[in-house]
Amino acid sequence: MTVPLPPLPPAPEEGYRPGGRSIADIVDEEHRQLLELVAQLTGPGATPREGVPVLTAALSRHLSAEEQYLLPAVRAALPAAADRVDRELDADASLLTLLAALTDDDLTEAAERVRRHVEGVGALVAELRGVASPEELIRLGNRLEIAEEAAPTRPHPGTPATPPWNRIVEPALGVVDKVRDVVTGRPTYLADLPEPPRD
Repeated sequence: MTVPLPPLPPAPEEGYRPGGRSIADIVDEEHRQLLELVAQLTGPGATPREGVPVLTAALSRHLSAEEQYLLPAVRAALPAAADRVDRELDADASLLTLLAALTDDDLTEAAERVRRHVEGVGALVAELRGVASPEELIRLGNRLEIAEEAAPTRPHPGTPATPPWNRIVEPALGVVDKVRDVVTGRPTYLADLPEPPRD
């Protein structure tokens, strides 16, 4: 695979493996958590008011990080999947637009879009596993986790969705969003929920 990443540090021995988790494992876990969260928010006896800000923040971070590292890696490693990557980027923009004005009435539509996202990106991740080395997947996973922590917690559908600009703009927006979250006391992590989705 030819993903434009900095070279690995010199390995003291053959078979060196960087520390961290595979991007595929991270994305699969987050997809499971997002599906469980939308099921909680749309199921019987749901109290969406508590979970809507967390869903919005979790999806905003997740989509931002995928657009910065996962989807460019898929495009580089699987040129035949470029059209599918473009469709996912369009679907992400549409989902972010919905999230920007999300109400309880829109939750069913948001849940369906999350399910389609999980299905589409999940298929791309499965294909990436087949062509990337474990070391490349771990290095991408490390970058994804860093990008998620710096990512916006609110939807910004008008921002660039591809590198290099999204890697510059989104962390700056993330700082502003995080300040707003602290000032308003807005919950943004799954752990902030009374019953967070399991890992």
